[in-house]
Order: sequence, then structure tokens, then C-alpha cells
Amino acid sequence: MRALNTFRSLSLLAAPMAAAFLLASCGSGVDPTYGHRSPRFATSAPLSHPKRDPDFLAYAVPESELPNFPATLSSNYAVHGVDVSKYQGNIDWEAVRDSGVSFAFIKATEGGDAIDSKFERNWEAARAAGIPRGAYHFVYWCRPPHEEIGNFKNIVPVEPDALPPVLDVEATPTSRTCKRTLYREEVLADMRKMLEELERHYGKKPIIYSSVDFYQAILHSDALSEYPIWVRSTKYHPTVRYGSRKWTFWQYRSDGSVPGIPGAVDQNAFHGNHEQWRRWLKGQTEGEIAEHAQ
Repeated sequence: MRALNTFRSLSLLAAPMAAAFLLASCGSGVDPTYGHRSPRFATSAPLSHPKRDPDFLAYAVPESELPNFPATLSSNYAVHGVDVSKYQGNIDWEAVRDSGVSFAFIKATEGGDAIDSKFERNWEAARAAGIPRGAYHFVYWCRPPHEEIGNFKNIVPVEPDALPPVLDVEATPTSRTCKRTLYREEVLADMRKMLEELERHYGKKPIIYSSVDFYQAILHSDALSEYPIWVRSTKYHPTVRYGSRKWTFWQYRSDGSVPGIPGAVDQNAFHGNHEQWRRWLKGQTEGEIAEHAQ
């Protein structure tokens, strides 16, 4: 078993929230009728600019206990990986493998028409290096669900040995091209359509990637909890921001250093030991995955 001894020492300092997934830019074409619909639910609360509200991002533990939950707790987990896109440039995947990386998530698409220019190269090279890899789609909230997932299906092949597809959902209040206000019930309905279509097409239950602000506004109260979740928390252990929500992957830093990858890269941990990871790769059921999640 390869030791993860070449990963850079973890820092307690969080990268700015705005740096989360810098690899995804909202430049997709806009459906002019989709982004300007009236909300279907009068009781919905909009997610507009949560990052500007100091009271918006809540702690799930008393503030006095925050020092007990640093992001350095990621070192307690045995299985680590990366997520990448065109912004990481040309990656030496054999060097990445030799550093101890156990998995990779690779950006494939965004919105209804954007394709990551490095996806095909990364997809093939990671597989050739023997690194388990999966693809992710960054949701652009001004395109209908069928266009979003249609774009992903056109680019990402159905491969039995690939990790489950990932739906990357984040609030994008600063987008210059998508001004749609996100209403919780409407967004959850759109997400469910996308997740169900991904599962039908790929035969695997997809994973949800969520930033903290999106989770606390949209995915709280166990919404869509039947799907595995990959959480971002670069300052604290996920318990602080996500409470008792069971997670499968944790993105614990966005400024990591990994041999073979030029510049900074997101680093992630799997919630489980090496044996649990091997079982997960062999296609264990969601229930068994959840059994090992926190």
C-alpha cells in the first residue's frame, strides 16, 4: 500500500470561499426563458449573496469547540485523492500515482455546452497510470437539467471501472451571465432530475459535491440524502459545517501541492480505511458506504 508521504503539510488556514473550484467558470450559454422564471414555490427563500451575510454560514458545534475540529484532521484518513481541471495544466499522472494519490475526480463539463479542454487527456492518462477516476459536471443554473446532463453524457463515456459521476452544485452570485435567483424547492427539483438521469445513464448512484454556503441554504435537513455527498471544508472538519450529515469524500484544501501537478490543486479524503476503499471500488451498496461515513 502506497504511503501518502509526499503530500504537503496541511494548513489550518482556509482558502477563500471564492476560490472553491476556480476550475469552473460560468461562461455557458444562457437559455433566456429558463433563468427568468418566477419561483414555483411562494414559500421558497432565495439564495442570493450568502457569502456577504456573516450570520449565514452556521457552525454545527459550539464556537468554543472549533479548535477541536481543524482541517488537519484530514491526516487521520488513509485514502486521499485530487480533483483537477484545465487549470492544473498538463499533469504527469504517473508522478501523481507515485505520490500516493488513490483517486481523482476530473472536470468534464459545465452547463449545457462547455467542455473542459483537458478532460480527454486527463481521463485517458489517469486511467493509463492506474488511478481510479471519475468525472464531474459543474452546474450552470441558467440551463435546463436535460441540457446540463446531455452535455455531460456526450463527453463522458460509460465505463464500468470509472468512479460514479459527480454533480458539482454551488451558488454563483457573482456570475456575469447567469442572474437566476436560486429558490430551494426549485433547485432541489432540478437537481433530482439531473441525478436521476445520471444514474439511469451510467448505472451508478451519482455523488453530489457541495460548497458550504450551498449546503446550508439548499441541501440542509437531509435533502437528497439518498445520494453520497462530497463536501468542501478547508478550515474545519466537516462536522463543524455539515453537522451529522454523512459524507463520503471531503475536500479539505484548495491550495495543495502534489508531485506531477503544476501549481495548486484541491486535495480530498475518502471517509474510510484502505479496506473500506477497496470495497467501495468494487461497487458496494450505498448502505455499506454510508455505514463507514461520518
